[in-house]
Amino acid sequence: MNALATQFHQLHQQGLLMLTNVGDATGARLVEHLGGKAVATSSAAVAWAHGYPDGNALPLERLVSTVEAIARVISVPLTVDVEAGYSDDLGRVAEVLDAVIAAGAVGINIEDGSADPELLARKIEVARQVANKREVQLFINARTDVYLKSLVPAEDRVAETLRRAALYQAAGADGLFAAGVTSAYEIEAICKGTALPVNVLGFACLPSPEELLALGVRRLSAGSGIAEFLYGAMGGLVKSFLASGKLDSHELKAFTYGEVNGLLK
Repeated sequence: MNALATQFHQLHQQGLLMLTNVGDATGARLVEHLGGKAVATSSAAVAWAHGYPDGNALPLERLVSTVEAIARVISVPLTVDVEAGYSDDLGRVAEVLDAVIAAGAVGINIEDGSADPELLARKIEVARQVANKREVQLFINARTDVYLKSLVPAEDRVAETLRRAALYQAAGADGLFAAGVTSAYEIEAICKGTALPVNVLGFACLPSPEELLALGVRRLSAGSGIAEFLYGAMGGLVKSFLASGKLDSHELKAFTYGEVNGLLK
């Protein structure tokens, strides 16, 4: 397992790591088959596959069974989105992370959301302690939602992201996920302002992968975008079949994150 962990760390130093997030084992196997150097889960995609909304609602046993199933069918590193650790109780967070590592994860994403960043720092410390007990060189990718949730005024977002990056790095994080940042000058400022490998989320308005690499980005994630398209396509096919008895694949389009998540609330 530590060979995969070492490999995953090294991938963050070898150009731009592209992660096409999935929600199940077949999707994970497809990613590897098509050349993915690692597999990442999307918390939303995993939750939706089990009939739960995204947002710390998925039961641990469902998460663990998904991680086990994915780990069984791939031979590349697996990183798992654990949202905010599915709890603010540090003891419970430790249980979640221990189970996820035992199931086969060598990396995690863990996020601050709207909570006090000090809380995520404590969760990162717990993650490192749990991983050390398991003797796994876990890659901890700390996601900050400064941009996604507009936590501070626009002019303060770079500075606040870097303040949190320093806090999370001191707690034991290996990477910074600046989810939601899209402008080239802000991406460059964040990359220059932290020693952590920077991860961005694959919005359509992002610079090209080549430009991102030149700006200093080391990791690009699809997030829930693939799952949103798949459910949108399924909806279009179901609608056409119910109306005509035929599967019309024309004019298929993605659902939005809100549309899929709303179905399950």
